Amino acid sequence: MKLPLPNDSLGRREFLRGGVRYGLLVGLAAMAARAVSGRRLVNQDCTNQGICRGCPGYTDCELPQALSAKQSPEVADTGGYKEVCRIPGGKTPSRSLAIGPDDRLYLATGNAVLVLSPTGEREQEWTLDAPVRCVTVAPDGTVFAGLRDRILRLDSNGNRLSDWQVPGNRTWLTGLAADANNLFAADAGNRVILRFDRSGQYIGRIGEKDEERAIPGFIVPSPYFSVTIHPDGLLRVNNPGRHRVEAYTLNGDFEGAWGKASGAVDGFCGCCNPIRVAPLPDGRLITCEKGLPRVKIYSAAGEFESVVAGTNAFPENARVGAGERDADTALAGLTAAVDSRGRIAILDHITGAVRILQPKA
Repeated sequence: MKLPLPNDSLGRREFLRGGVRYGLLVGLAAMAARAVSGRRLVNQDCTNQGICRGCPGYTDCELPQALSAKQSPEVADTGGYKEVCRIPGGKTPSRSLAIGPDDRLYLATGNAVLVLSPTGEREQEWTLDAPVRCVTVAPDGTVFAGLRDRILRLDSNGNRLSDWQVPGNRTWLTGLAADANNLFAADAGNRVILRFDRSGQYIGRIGEKDEERAIPGFIVPSPYFSVTIHPDGLLRVNNPGRHRVEAYTLNGDFEGAWGKASGAVDGFCGCCNPIRVAPLPDGRLITCEKGLPRVKIYSAAGEFESVVAGTNAFPENARVGAGERDADTALAGLTAAVDSRGRIAILDHITGAVRILQPKA
């Protein structure tokens, strides 16, 4: 199965079209199971098996204990965090957020990378030649900006150091992560993590289905796919269609996974959640969800701990994600990043605003 070359003007619908045949096969099996159990399927294209095609938001999918944005009970729970700052957004759509080693914030917003001080003052804006879909900052301060099928390496003033063309004809970059020696790129179009060295030399692919190596393969129904480097030295990748977080070595060995499909607060609801993962300094993990936008914390082993920000914190995002606004639902969602003090920054993709939360203690 081949996906068509993504087209920015078509958004999520064009991204999904190439995978719809696979989704229908899975969907037919799920629909048969529902028919036996007597449960009603609200949207004929939706299933609760990790694939969703054609639904405007997962509130249309009748998942177990599924909740609408107005019914979500956990929205007031901040899990020991309090909001200390709210930064007005940049251009919309805003797609990604990263924090550098000096705690500056880097926003992928429109065709630019917006640089903010640790206290939220706008310092620089680097205009690029295409929409910026993801951004990350290496430990030495080098900035990497992901366009649809290219990666730009920038210095601390936004000067272009190199321009890498990403291999593959279906490339759709949606996430980046860098350490001192490597850059990892989440390619939602090909459903794989790409590894490069810091000079841009392509090293290999991580996460392709491989039964001999017990690698399950990624299910990416829509352009929400990310990668991060955990304090334990392993990669953490969201597998949104399987509703879980997976761990890989830098060489691509599968080390394990956690997560479950559920409308309950400790699970991941809808067609494809979580959409982002970010580690805290102590190894716990932050997850972001769309549809019912919320940010949660899990232990390093995947045990649910708390909600950091619930659905009522992101009303416009929830309306877009649920299809209540005339907008591409692929624009909805959240991104979280953590600074050196353990504060959590949350980017609302729809409004472009950034909320800074810190532990109450």
